[in-house]
Amino acid sequence: MRIEVMRAKLHRITVTEADLNYIGSITLDPELIEAAGLVIGEKVQIVNCNNGERIETYVIEGNRGSGEVCLNGPAARRCQPGDIVIVIAYGSMEIDEARTFKPTVVFPDTATNRLNG
Repeated sequence: MRIEVMRAKLHRITVTEADLNYIGSITLDPELIEAAGLVIGEKVQIVNCNNGERIETYVIEGNRGSGEVCLNGPAARRCQPGDIVIVIAYGSMEIDEARTFKPTVVFPDTATNRLNG
């Protein structure tokens, strides 16, 4: 049997932009994408710490070094600039693998969305 397990997380990053007139997705600084091991186009869950919303969308690449976190399309109605969000990616694995799997969890600076260290 396979189960869905958290495989990567960007913990408490700040939304910098919300663009209702875009077709959808979350735009992230490539440094955040790489640190968490996310993949362009990957489905992710966005958890908004300010209002409790949980949405699913996919990752697109923004400008390197920008700290950019932009919710696009309908997601822009659920997250506004200044909101603190958690971005979670899941993977499907066998139960035995899941028991020993260690997810990647990244804690960027919440004020700047930059990596610490």
